[in-house]
Amino acid sequence: MVRSPLCGTTAMSNDAPWQLEIRPAGDDGLEIILGGCWRLAANLPASTTLTEALGEPIRHVRFDATKLTGWDSGLLTYLCAALRACALRNITADTAGLPPGAQRLLALALAVPEQKLAGRDNSPQDLRSRVGTATIEFLRDGPLMLRFLGEISLSLARLLRGQARFRARDFWLEIEEVGPRALPIVSVISFLVGLILAYLGADQLRLVGAQIFIADLVAIGMVREVGALMTGIIIAGRTGAAFAAQLGTMQVNEEIDAYKTLGISSVDFLVLPRILALMLMVPLLTLYSGIIGILAGLLISVTIFHVGVFEYYTETLRALELKHFLVGLSKGTVYGAMIAFAGCLRGIQCGRSAEAVGRAATSAVVTAILLITIAASIMTIVYYQLDI
Repeated sequence: MVRSPLCGTTAMSNDAPWQLEIRPAGDDGLEIILGGCWRLAANLPASTTLTEALGEPIRHVRFDATKLTGWDSGLLTYLCAALRACALRNITADTAGLPPGAQRLLALALAVPEQKLAGRDNSPQDLRSRVGTATIEFLRDGPLMLRFLGEISLSLARLLRGQARFRARDFWLEIEEVGPRALPIVSVISFLVGLILAYLGADQLRLVGAQIFIADLVAIGMVREVGALMTGIIIAGRTGAAFAAQLGTMQVNEEIDAYKTLGISSVDFLVLPRILALMLMVPLLTLYSGIIGILAGLLISVTIFHVGVFEYYTETLRALELKHFLVGLSKGTVYGAMIAFAGCLRGIQCGRSAEAVGRAATSAVVTAILLITIAASIMTIVYYQLDI
């Protein structure tokens, strides 16, 4: 059956309107005749005009462009869609009748497969599929984390031997970014947490007339547990995400590949200063957080529950022991190392797109908080069993 030819207008007065004719070529073939001017400005036909004709008996298609007077990317777009439709239906396409330039451009366009962006799969999944996918990703991520931990351990060993290579200036810049610049947010959060602890304890202690023990609750809680935990979560959201974004951007710009080409260890030069900075500064921020929380408890106790300043001060000194400070500082050190580990790991693992940088930063925060929670539980149980 011969299809009636299609035609259209063109915006260029010197060219004939585009023409398209689809007619049978044998028992199982189609011949596509292209004529006139095929340009974007000419209101070209949709690719469905051909795909509708690719029925069951069709096995091969050939193109005839002898009447073509002009073309641009509009023709290539139509032909690409037509060739992909033929490939999906296992139909052989003969492009020998097309202009040589169009043949070369089509070969280049079809040589690269269609790219799929990670994280854009919106296909529905049931609960079992999601659980299975999450489990596979977790099992796949475990060996990568162990390998990165091994690389960090080797880097620390080189540091102890004096063989690690990184700039001292970068280390002090990380110290400044992690420590002094984090003081405002740590101060606000610690003060509010200390205030909450004071109210929470006072609500129960005043039932037995023991408001003075608010000092014990706030002091031990902030110095030993809550100060380190809140500081770790704050630094994970503030600094861990920043580390992942910085290293992820370097991965996108191929800067990390350049370090490897120059023979410079990216772990020594980029990861080690960040880990050392957090391991040094998070314990100090933990101690600072505990002090701010104690001051918040003092304010609430004196102004709301009528506890004297001297009594609160004396009770705080009586409640606090050296082991409480050591426990808080040890937890801060471990939390700092885990935040740096998670941020640098996700940054190094980042893909080569802007979207991947955002996902790396998000994953760094989630991983850091998960590791902090696990470490806090384990260390609390261990310290309890050791009566520390």
